[in-house]
Amino acid sequence: MSKTAASLAPAADPSRWKALVFIALAQLMVVLDATIVNIALPSAQTDLGISDGNRQWVITAYALAFGGLLLFGGRIADKWGRKNAFVVGLIGFALASALGGAANGEAMMLGARALQGAFGALLAPAALSLLAVMFTDAKERAKAFGIYGAIAGGGGAVGLILGGFLTEYLNWRWTFFVNIPFAIVAAVGAWLVIRESAGSRNRAPLDIPGVVLSTTGLVALVYGFTRAESAGWSDVLTVVMFVASAVLLAAFVLVESKVKSPLLPLRVLLERNRGGVYLSLGLAVISMFGLFLFLTYYLQVVKGFSPVKTGFAFLPMIAGMIAGSTQIGARLMTRVPPRLLMGPGFLVAGLGMLLLTQLEVGSSYPALILPAQVLLGLGMGTAFMPAMSLATHGVDPADAGVASAMVNTSQQVGGAIGTALLNTIAASATTAYLTDHAAEAAAGGPAGQLIQAQAMVEGYASAIWWAVGILVASSVIALTLINTGRPGAGGPVASGSGDDAELKVPVLAH
Repeated sequence: MSKTAASLAPAADPSRWKALVFIALAQLMVVLDATIVNIALPSAQTDLGISDGNRQWVITAYALAFGGLLLFGGRIADKWGRKNAFVVGLIGFALASALGGAANGEAMMLGARALQGAFGALLAPAALSLLAVMFTDAKERAKAFGIYGAIAGGGGAVGLILGGFLTEYLNWRWTFFVNIPFAIVAAVGAWLVIRESAGSRNRAPLDIPGVVLSTTGLVALVYGFTRAESAGWSDVLTVVMFVASAVLLAAFVLVESKVKSPLLPLRVLLERNRGGVYLSLGLAVISMFGLFLFLTYYLQVVKGFSPVKTGFAFLPMIAGMIAGSTQIGARLMTRVPPRLLMGPGFLVAGLGMLLLTQLEVGSSYPALILPAQVLLGLGMGTAFMPAMSLATHGVDPADAGVASAMVNTSQQVGGAIGTALLNTIAASATTAYLTDHAAEAAAGGPAGQLIQAQAMVEGYASAIWWAVGILVASSVIALTLINTGRPGAGGPVASGSGDDAELKVPVLAH
């Protein structure tokens, strides 16, 4: 960095580490909510009289609103200011959670879930972009994103533990009410300690055509994958959703290349390092979401674990993610290029996934599942940490919100694809196994039950093989596309252009 640039760089925000506490708390709440409701769903369905056909909408309503509105939420954060968007998102999420916990019927529950998703779409990109503009020193940024990456990766598994506890010992409604204290503490703390960046807001008029096209395109895409899981890939509406999504998103890209003030400037998306992060992270999340689903069913249905015991069975993965993110990723991020953390990280996670392809009905948890989870956690934690940092590194502060939203969008779409794609593969393999062993399955009794269990496990193992391949692809993409050096080794890659790219550092004001 030149002397001129150095002289213009602001003094570090003295409240940044306090702010990180409240940003991390908010991120934990959003990530928890992605899995905590899964555990509570059977109990909620019974209490509220939700039909089997509509049960999936408790999950889908949240996913559609969250995934569809993320880009819009990221740009609103850029316009309003990240602190304002963060606090409003927290308050809205708390109110929607209270509504869900107090739901007296199907309509109220589905409405509450959609509202949670909408406010989550405002909150998540605001949280990540706050980190991006508050932590500009390479070493401090590594530590901050190490903590954030550990939460982003391990929060889903924590949700399974907390969901099991609350459902088993209190009531399913507490899986919603638990968000309220999280949100209140984070909102009050953020309001008191976070200082907004002066001159970093995007004052350009809102790109309404871009908002409409991106929202409807992403909703169609997420719904297409969600519907494929239940209705099949050849279902007419599933195909219509995929075609509509392709048309709408292509139109969105065209509009963004033409308008003066785009919702998503293509420079944010097409810069090779950020593009590599979005693509590799989205693919990796496909594997992760599928694994959470299969291991939960394997442990509860095949091994007979209780919800609480199932939650605790995921602890090695959480520990691995925290260690990988804070002890490996954060320590090495300032010493080696990001691709040398992300590429090997995804491969280590793939090795853990490879172990799980050996699952059998009688597999030992300590001998097989535990070491596989440790490898998965270490690999994902190591890869997630530099990915989260690189996704917003060097971006123009006025684009930080929408760049952060793209990280969440790639994860959300990856989650929808993972659940649908891997579930379909597993179901097909299970059906094929039962067809091959039809006579034994028809016998009934213990022998028939064993065949049913073996068929389920055969399906999980087949799908996990695909997950291994997807993680290898993530590694190849990270190693190929991401070519930036270690932070601090040179000027960051900026989303803008010109010689003044280094000067785009926000000045913090009271």
